[in-house]
Amino acid sequence: MTAPTIGSLRVNSATLHYEVRGHGPLLLLIPGGTGGAASFDDLADDLAAEYTVATYDPRGMSRSTLDDLEAEQSVAEHADDAFRMLELLSPGEPARVFGASSGAIAALHLLTAHPERVERVVAHEPPAVMVLPDASDHRALIARVQKTFRTQGLMPAMAVFAAGLKKDGDTTEPRAETELPPQAAARAEQTMANLPYFVGRIVPSFMSYTPDIDRLEALSDQLVLAGGQDSRGELAYRPAALVAERLGIELLHFPGGHIGLTTHPAQFGELLRKVFRTQHSSVTL
Repeated sequence: MTAPTIGSLRVNSATLHYEVRGHGPLLLLIPGGTGGAASFDDLADDLAAEYTVATYDPRGMSRSTLDDLEAEQSVAEHADDAFRMLELLSPGEPARVFGASSGAIAALHLLTAHPERVERVVAHEPPAVMVLPDASDHRALIARVQKTFRTQGLMPAMAVFAAGLKKDGDTTEPRAETELPPQAAARAEQTMANLPYFVGRIVPSFMSYTPDIDRLEALSDQLVLAGGQDSRGELAYRPAALVAERLGIELLHFPGGHIGLTTHPAQFGELLRKVFRTQHSSVTL
């Protein structure tokens, strides 16, 4: 693994830990869930042969600290953090951006707020469930997760959350999509440490976010929406599929499921490189 250059960036009410590898045009990777910058270690090493690859711990995660630990979180502020990273690392030059899960939601907002700073955004399974026709059901799910978290604690809340993410009609217990690589397994302790913040602050704000579909349509040449080959029918997959259909663009399928970048880093990175080399948002590979 290539040792990254490590830095910190002061932003509004927080200090971000970031890491940079490689040389070439900037590729900013925005993590989702609880993984932080470390979730991209394998992928970033691979991409660093062609790009200056930057990633960071989102505010409140891992090594990125908040001034106020109880502060409510917003998609707009997280997207502004990504914008500040672009301003620092690629001043005056549009960058390539990849976002996963909640990071994909931040990437969508970044595109709508600062399209001039982005050459292309790849948004992998943004769980923007408010765009779905059954949004009221998911609004109720978010409320149940929050109530369970407050009254029963973390693991019961996670059980409610996991049940809500299943495919329609799936009554089986959640299972890992494949055995995790050793580096990913070693990150489990930090992932668990981030879970309370994720459940209490990120889930309610990000899953309640509604992207500006009209604005995205106007910017569709700069956008690639993506899902996992193994994710069809799952809750996080459905918004990407629906928005792609509304925008009239192809939904690109990456290997694996929702965490395909962790379980299939080599194949994931190969496809991501191909996407960023093409000239149009509709990618045929």
